[in-house]
Amino acid sequence: MTLPKLHIAVLMGGWSSERPVSLMSGNGVADALEAKGHRVTRIDMGRDVAQRLAEAAPDVVFNALHGTPGEDGTVQGLMDLMGFTYTHSGLATSVIAIDKQLTKQALVPHGIPMPGGRIVRSEELFARDPLPRPYVLKPVNEGSSVGVAIVTKDGNYGDPISRDAIGPWQEFDELLAEPFIRGRELTTAVLVDKALLVTELRPKSGFYDFDAKYTDGMTDHICPAEIPDEIAEACKDIALRAHQLLGCRGTSRSDFRWDDEQGVEGLFLLEVNTQPGMTPLSLVPEQARALGMDYGDLVEAIVADALAHAQKEA
Repeated sequence: MTLPKLHIAVLMGGWSSERPVSLMSGNGVADALEAKGHRVTRIDMGRDVAQRLAEAAPDVVFNALHGTPGEDGTVQGLMDLMGFTYTHSGLATSVIAIDKQLTKQALVPHGIPMPGGRIVRSEELFARDPLPRPYVLKPVNEGSSVGVAIVTKDGNYGDPISRDAIGPWQEFDELLAEPFIRGRELTTAVLVDKALLVTELRPKSGFYDFDAKYTDGMTDHICPAEIPDEIAEACKDIALRAHQLLGCRGTSRSDFRWDDEQGVEGLFLLEVNTQPGMTPLSLVPEQARALGMDYGDLVEAIVADALAHAQKEA
């Protein structure tokens, strides 16, 4: 679709833990759209977001929010009620994909390999481990590896976990406990109906947490990943199937752990991000660039998909 010149509102910021990333994504998107000749209204989302959207009255809203309430269906429902065309996934998909446990319930019955595990109340952790060590604890509905802890036999959290230890149990009443999967961190982006590439992420220390994702120089990105073709094709197949099964729109990014001693049997999908980052260090722009698509064309492709979807529903 060749885009006419549009009035596009870029929704960014908000008040989640991922606000700084969203501001970087949103301003990058806005700059790119302006360079393409579009009229852009930048909206740093506050509680008056409905009023500001109504006043702007854009042709389309580019949703550059990350985390709640911009990625969990809340803003999507608002924009549905107000009749706006917007980028990325809709209400139902967003509700499911932001919740790691609901995502498993939606995907695993269709043969998508994901780690086992269970929901545990944080208070229970101080009495006993929910799984054999090593295991991972993570919030059920946060992104960007916010609040992730790896509990090992010789770690510094105590055995059992000490109430004085610093971890996600301090902020969340419930956590998802999953077995720790040794090996390598892989990720695959999907744009509209095509899986792009596989990137391997090699943090220079620790694991791929929030700081490693968004601090320049803390993680090496190997794109395309230096992995067997069988694994690359499996990542792309799983990412596209997950995107389609969940009903994602625009772009998504699927994150994997791969135990390279187990071959394809060691590949597990961890989560699907329905509004992946669009910062200079983000993985979707990086994969698109490696395939010859510049940042501005990527942004316009996401807008074009939103318009095409709106036309189908009209």
